[in-house]
Amino acid sequence: MVAITLAACSSAPSSSPTSNSGGRYSIAQDRAPSGQVRLGSIREVIPKPVIRTQAGNRSPYTVLGKTYTVLPTEKGYSKTGIASWYGEKFHGHKTSNGEVFDMYQASAAHKSLPIPSFLRVTNLENNRSLIVRVNDRGPFHGDRIIDLSYAAALKLGYADRGTARVQLDAIVVNEDGRTVTYSNSRIGSPERGAREVVSGRRFLQVGAFSELHSAQRVSDQLRRLTSHPVFIRSIKNGSGNVLHRVRVGPLPDNREIRVLSQRVVAANLGSPYTVTE
Repeated sequence: MVAITLAACSSAPSSSPTSNSGGRYSIAQDRAPSGQVRLGSIREVIPKPVIRTQAGNRSPYTVLGKTYTVLPTEKGYSKTGIASWYGEKFHGHKTSNGEVFDMYQASAAHKSLPIPSFLRVTNLENNRSLIVRVNDRGPFHGDRIIDLSYAAALKLGYADRGTARVQLDAIVVNEDGRTVTYSNSRIGSPERGAREVVSGRRFLQVGAFSELHSAQRVSDQLRRLTSHPVFIRSIKNGSGNVLHRVRVGPLPDNREIRVLSQRVVAANLGSPYTVTE
């Protein structure tokens, strides 16, 4: 029964749809929502201490003839691989831990991370990143390491393509309130072994540009929207090219981050996301 349940919750991304053979899904092929999704409506995920039960965490478990083991902890988890997404076919159905899947929220399915847990996902092709909450199992097809909700894929800029190469870094909130991110690499400065990064001040990153004049133009526009400091931070990416990141902050609280994010989206300046230093 465990294997059957998990298989029913497994994710089938739009890039590799599965057929409906009389199962519980009314849609045979996964797809994006028919209506337009506004980036500003996708709520930011705020990591917090987690309470886990057996729901979604039975280990080992078997799906499609293959057995998987759930990790005892997400601490130290950092990995690079291919991400896909899942959407309308699974929208409104239960995830592996009994929650209802909402393709308009930033969530994820993972084969081995304990449920729930939090990940920072970075699209290595455009340097966009966001935090997702893992509440489902999958993907069980191909070489993909994570399935993101449609909303998360849209915000990371690959919903129209189906897959993207991503960096996954686990985020843990300790009992004392400290947020720790585990990462194997830093753009332009790879390191061996997962390192702990204790979170500090928060900033809003509005964009990363290969041309400095583009970053300067966006910075000038941002200064008309906020009284918080706006600055450009230049850094080399993994290919040796320089990216000019436009950031605002530090920002004092979640409300200020949310308000400023809405202003940025309304001004058509891109899809901002929170970074912590």
